[in-house]
Amino acid sequence: MAERPDVPAAMVARLREVLGAFPKCLEDDAWVGVRWRVGQATVAHVFGGEDQLFRIMFRAEPDEVVAFEHLGHPYFKAGWGGNVVGMILDDATDWAEVGELLTDSYCIQAPQKLAALVDRPATETT
Repeated sequence: MAERPDVPAAMVARLREVLGAFPKCLEDDAWVGVRWRVGQATVAHVFGGEDQLFRIMFRAEPDEVVAFEHLGHPYFKAGWGGNVVGMILDDATDWAEVGELLTDSYCIQAPQKLAALVDRPATETT
């Protein structure tokens, strides 16, 4: 079995900058990689795969899960949990988009009183 690479420190630092700003969102070592939780609920989990690619797992609304699944690379639906989506992180990653996705994930997982403290990007209406 191939070894899983450690997540580069610079990648963890970028994620820490976003996730560390959320109320009571705590970072800890996962069985592989690093995860961030609010209470016992995982907001995001980043890790290296046996294929040497880096992935981040996060939560999304059900209709968005379907959209991500159909978009294809760099997105994929996890094989567990109805609202778990993954994304491959590489040199082409749009980190502003990652920030928005993680903000949504936090607000899905956090208690309402904590989620209400987070500024979310405005959605465009026509």
